[in-house]
Amino acid sequence: MGEAVELEVEDRVVRISNPDRVYFPARGETKLDLVEYYLSVGDGIVNALRERPCMLHRFPTGVTGEKVHQKRLPKGAPPWMETVQVYFPRWKRTADELCVSEIAQVVWAVQMSTVEFHPWNSRKADVEKPDEWRIDLDPGPDSPWETVREVAHVAHEILDELGAVGYPKTSGGKGMHIYVRIRPDGDHKVVRRAALGFAREVERRCDKVTTTWWRKDRDPADLFVDYNQNARDHTIAAAYSVRGNAEATVSAPIRWDEIDSVVPGDFTIATMPDRYADLGDLHHDIDDHVFDVSPLLEWADRDEAEGEDEPPEPEES
Repeated sequence: MGEAVELEVEDRVVRISNPDRVYFPARGETKLDLVEYYLSVGDGIVNALRERPCMLHRFPTGVTGEKVHQKRLPKGAPPWMETVQVYFPRWKRTADELCVSEIAQVVWAVQMSTVEFHPWNSRKADVEKPDEWRIDLDPGPDSPWETVREVAHVAHEILDELGAVGYPKTSGGKGMHIYVRIRPDGDHKVVRRAALGFAREVERRCDKVTTTWWRKDRDPADLFVDYNQNARDHTIAAAYSVRGNAEATVSAPIRWDEIDSVVPGDFTIATMPDRYADLGDLHHDIDDHVFDVSPLLEWADRDEAEGEDEPPEPEES
């Protein structure tokens, strides 16, 4: 697999073992290629992960092998790796999760076979108070990309009416995510309830959308606006995170005016470095546009008063 290499990453040195191990078989990209990708989008991935508890999706032998979901920071971490302790009531345990503040920490995680980075929607200062509302457009098995585009435009229209600034990105799979920075006033249940209020408004305006709780009860041609991604300990791939598939697709920030022209397969570790060099981080100013979710909570209250049930909280993982 080749001799280990040492990389200078800002003022850190990170040793990369097995740099030539093929992680992504479609084009033959290696572990070192993955490291170099994350370095090429360094400011963007750090901005997406900064000070957030982060679950790591590790693939010790590449993406065709075993996948490990890891909450705890892997053993053997250097002293400059940062963590935050999170409590899991279901298991009555705590975990010290990675809490990124610099690109070298991302590179070290990749050295430990991490491909995907899945951060919480809250930060180290108070992990119980989210500062990010996530709109997850999750198409059903018979729902085409054209439907994702259509629903994204509906969501954008509603956000504009609310005065909220949304930051879209591909999921790296078949869907799309839209992030909105919010005031960290409520806990995860509050933000999930706000997200439900918004999702039902999207459903009212688009007959291709569902908010039905149980997957078995959904029309496979419908798109689910997944408000549950705002529940505690529910995470999705960060902006700029690579996904664990053979093509090494990336969860890529896009502009609103690109929605009708791009497809998820456009964004991979082979194409993103040049795009990032041209455009920089499209989410760079997300912290400058903070939204108060109170109107969404009013929508949720209205829906409940009109007979809509609030779906049960999903279990923590």
